[in-house]
Amino acid sequence: MNTQFAPPPRRQTAAVGGKLVPDTPQTPKIRQSHSQFANNDTSKPTSRSDSRDSEDEAYPEEAPVSRTDYPDSSQVNRRPPVFKTGPLTIPTRYDTREFDVCGKHVCTTGYLTRVWDLTTGEQIMSISHGETVKAHTVAFKPGTGLEDEGTRLWVGTSVGEIHEIDISTQSIVTSRSYPSRREVIKIYRHKKEMWTLDDEGKLLVWPPDETGTPNLQYSYDNPEDRVAKGHTFSMVVGDDLWLATGKEVRVYRPSAHGDTFHVLKKPLGTNHSGEVTSGTHTTKDGGRVYLGHADGKVTVYSSTDFSCIASVNVSVYKINSLAIVGDYLWAAYKTGMVYVYDVSTNPWTVKKDWHAHESPVCGLVLDPSSLWTMNRLQVVSLGTDNYLRLWDGMLEDDWLETRMQSRDVEYCNFREIRATIVTWNAGASMPRDLHGNPFIENVIHAEQPPELLVFGFQELVDLEDKKITASAYIFPSVHFKGTEADFPQRVTSREQRAYEPTQKERDRVRNISAAEVKRGMGGLHGNKGALILRFVLDDSSMCFINCHLAAGQSHTAHRNNDIAAILETESLPAEHSLSTRTDLFVNGGDGSMILDHEICILNGDLNYRIDSMSRNVVIEAVRQNNLPKLLDRDQLLASKRKNPSFRLRTFTEAPITFAPTYNMMSTRTNMTR
Repeated sequence: MNTQFAPPPRRQTAAVGGKLVPDTPQTPKIRQSHSQFANNDTSKPTSRSDSRDSEDEAYPEEAPVSRTDYPDSSQVNRRPPVFKTGPLTIPTRYDTREFDVCGKHVCTTGYLTRVWDLTTGEQIMSISHGETVKAHTVAFKPGTGLEDEGTRLWVGTSVGEIHEIDISTQSIVTSRSYPSRREVIKIYRHKKEMWTLDDEGKLLVWPPDETGTPNLQYSYDNPEDRVAKGHTFSMVVGDDLWLATGKEVRVYRPSAHGDTFHVLKKPLGTNHSGEVTSGTHTTKDGGRVYLGHADGKVTVYSSTDFSCIASVNVSVYKINSLAIVGDYLWAAYKTGMVYVYDVSTNPWTVKKDWHAHESPVCGLVLDPSSLWTMNRLQVVSLGTDNYLRLWDGMLEDDWLETRMQSRDVEYCNFREIRATIVTWNAGASMPRDLHGNPFIENVIHAEQPPELLVFGFQELVDLEDKKITASAYIFPSVHFKGTEADFPQRVTSREQRAYEPTQKERDRVRNISAAEVKRGMGGLHGNKGALILRFVLDDSSMCFINCHLAAGQSHTAHRNNDIAAILETESLPAEHSLSTRTDLFVNGGDGSMILDHEICILNGDLNYRIDSMSRNVVIEAVRQNNLPKLLDRDQLLASKRKNPSFRLRTFTEAPITFAPTYNMMSTRTNMTR
C-alpha cells in the first residue's frame, strides 16, 4: 500500500494510520540542510489497515450555538515555554490553592500568607493567620504609581476579616471586619478600586481615597441587591462582574444603582452542558469573554451585547483555569497539563501542550505588570502539588522557530522520494500458503520502483497456540540483524517490521533507532502494541510505527488507550544536543517520542470495527459497495469526530475505497464472517 505525503516546505497536516491507496507512489520531499537555520514544520501522513477481529430586553435572548470543530492539534509543540534566566519553579511548602502575582512578587494564601521574590525565588514574607483561621482569597492592592505596584496585599479570611499586608515590613498594617461577618470568598481589583464578596453574596466596593488607593478605614459602597449565592467562579470584565453559579452566569455592574445593578434580566448559560469553572477575557474583537467548563468545553461570549459567539469542545477533561495572551488562550487542566490555543483560526489551533504539574493545576494567572517590572510577560501556574511555576507568556522560542521555518526555502534544498508501505496481518500463515500469489508484484512496480520499502506484519505466529504465546511471554526475545548500514530488521515473536532503502539512499541514512511498546496484559506482553523504527534521511527525520491494537467489538476505549500510550511513550533515544534537536525534530521534541519526527507513518492491524450495525446489514452494504454507510459507523472515524483528545486526530488518512476485511482467510478473497 502506498500513501501520499504533503510536500514541504508547507507542512501543515499530519495523518492517521493504515488504509493506503494502492499503486500511487508516495513522494515525500526530503530536506537537505546547508544552513543552521534549517528547520521545518511537521507533516505526518499515515494510514491504517483493515479493521479486524474479536449555551433585559435591551439584549438578545441566548440562542443555541452549534459546536465548532475540535481544535487542530496537528502542529502542537510540547516544549515547555520556560524563561532562560531566573527561577522556574517555587515550592510553597504548604497546602494552598489561592495566589496572585504582580511584577516581582508572587503571593499564596491559606492558613499562611507567603510572598516570594520572582527575581531570586527567595521567600521574603510569611504570616500565619492562626490554626483555625484560613484566608480564602488574596489580591494585590493598586499602588499610587507604577513603582508602588505589588507592595501591598488584601487578604480575606474565613472569619469575615479583611487584612492589608505590607510586604516590605512583613506586617498587617490595617484590618476590618466584614459587615456580615461571613467568609470573604473573593477580592477583585478594578482599576483603582477593590471589590470584595462574601459567601452570602454581599458585594462591597472600596473606592480610592485622596492618595488614589483604596483604604480599609474609609467608607465603602454597598449595592442594595446581593449577588447570587452558590459562587463557583467570578471575574471582573470591564466595569462588570461576571459571576457563575453552576452552569448559569449572571452579570452585575457594582457602580450602578437600582435596577441597573443587574445588567441582564436572565442569566446566561441556558445551553451550557457543564458547570462553569474558569474564565478570562480580552478587549480584542470588540470584547470577548471565554468561560471554561467542567466537561472540557469553552464558551465564548461578547462582552458588549452578551451574545454567545461559539462553544468549542477542547477536551474531555475539566478546565481548571484560563488565561489569554493576545490570540492565545491558555487552559489548565486537572491532568496537570497546560494547553495553548490560537483562537484566531477556525477551527482553533493547538499551539502548545506540556506537563506543567504532577497533579491538577488549580490556577493560572497572567501578569501584565511584569512587562515594565521584569521586562518580560509572565504567566504563573499553581498546582495541587504545591509548586508555583513561571512560564514565558510571549512564547519566545516558538516565535523564533516559526520565523526560521517561514524562510526554510531560502536555506534548504528539497527533493522527492517514493515510498511503498505494506501492512499485513499474516494470521500465522506459512510461506507455502502464498505460493503463486501476485501480491508483491502488484505492490512493487519495476517501471517506477520506490526508494523506500516498508513492510509491517502482524501475527506471524499463531496467537491461538498457547505453547508459543506462553514461551514468548516467559522467554521474550528481540533480535537485530546486521549493522546500521544494513538497515536492521526488528523482529519479535508476534510482529515484524522491515525497512529497506534502495542502494543509492543507504549512504544518506543515519541515526537509526528502534523500540517496542507492549500493550498486551497491561503492558507486559507483546502480542499487542507497536514496533517503532526511526531514522534520518538527509536532514528529515522519519518514524514508522507498526501497530496491533486491542481486539474486541466493544473495546474501542482500549484501542484508543493503546494508541495514546504508543504515541506518548518516550521509547526512542533522546537527542541531547540542542542545535541538532532543533535541526532534525519538530514540535519542540527531542526525538524520544513518535510525533517529534517530521514524517510519521502509522499502520498495522488497528482493530477498529463497525459499530451498531448487524452482521447481515454489514454484509449487504459490502455487496452493494455502500461504503459511506459503513464508514459512518467506523469506530476510528467516530472517535475522531467525537473525542477531542483522540490521538489519531492529528493524522491524515487516505480515502477508504475498500470493504471491511474482518474476518478473512489468509488464502481466500471473501469474508468468512
